[in-house]
Amino acid sequence: MNTIENTGERIALVGFGEAAGAFLDGWGLGGSGRVTTYDIAIDDPAGAVALKDRAARAGVPCVPRITEALAGAGLVFSLVTADQALVAATAAAPHLAPGALWFDCNSCAPGTKRAAAAVIAGGGGRYVDVAVMAPVHPKRHLTPLLISGPAVEAGAAALRGLGMRPDIAGDTVGAASAIKMMRSVMVKGIEALTAECLLAARAAGVEQAVLASLQASDPGSDWAARAAYNLERMMVHGQRRAAEMREVAATLRELGLPDRMAAATAIWQDEIGQLHLDGGAPRLPERADRILAARRPG
Repeated sequence: MNTIENTGERIALVGFGEAAGAFLDGWGLGGSGRVTTYDIAIDDPAGAVALKDRAARAGVPCVPRITEALAGAGLVFSLVTADQALVAATAAAPHLAPGALWFDCNSCAPGTKRAAAAVIAGGGGRYVDVAVMAPVHPKRHLTPLLISGPAVEAGAAALRGLGMRPDIAGDTVGAASAIKMMRSVMVKGIEALTAECLLAARAAGVEQAVLASLQASDPGSDWAARAAYNLERMMVHGQRRAAEMREVAATLRELGLPDRMAAATAIWQDEIGQLHLDGGAPRLPERADRILAARRPG
C-alpha cells in the first residue's frame, strides 16, 4: 500500500496535461478522493468541457478555482508550461496548507525556479525543484526525476511513498533544473535539427538519399525512425517545448554564454507546435508532408 493511502494526505495537481495524467495513472489514485486537479484551461469555454471530461475519466475532480484544489493538500504538483510556472506559484502561495510540499515539475531556468521557491516559502510552503528527465510515457510515475532544494529529503520521502523514483541532485534550488536545461540544449536541439534537415530534404525530393547517407555515417541509429519520432514530439508538444527552450536560453545567458542554438530551437519548436497537428502514422514521409502542407500559405 502506498504511503499516500496510509496517511490520507491529499494531493493537488496544478495543471492537468500529459504529465499530470500519467503520474495520476501510475499512482493508481483515481477515484480515491484524495486527488484534486486545477487547470487554467477550465476558464476557457472552448476547452473546459474536454478538460472536465478527461479529469472525470481519470477519477478526479477538476475544480474551477485553485484555492479549492489546494485546500488541505499536503502535496502539490505544479505541472504547467514553463512560462506559467512562476505565475502558478504566485497564485497558489497564499492558499497553501502550512508546510505543504510544492513540487515544481516544470522545465524552467534555475533563476525562475529560485524566484518561485521564494514565493512558495513566503506562503509557508516547502519548495522542491523537480526535473522530469524523460517523456512520461510509458513509465508514468516511474519516469526518472531529479530533485533538489532545502526540502529535498522530505520531498524524496513523499515521492517514494507514491512509488516514484527520485534521484537527489543537491540541496539548492536550481541544481536539478540546471541539469535538465543543459540536457535540453541537446535533446530539443536535435529535434529542431531534424526538422530543418529532413523537411528541407523532403521538400527537395532527396530525403531518402540524405537518410541513407546519415545511416551509413552512423549505422547504430535508425535515422528514419528517430526522425519520425522527433517530428512527432514537435508536432504534439512543440509549443510547450518552445517555452522550455526559452527558459534554456535564459539559463545560458545567466551563465554568460550565447544562446544561439537554444533560441533557434525555440523558434522551430514553436513554429511546428503552432500548426496543431497530431502525430498521425509513425512514418517520416507522412509526418514531413503534413508539416510542409500545413506551412503553405492558404
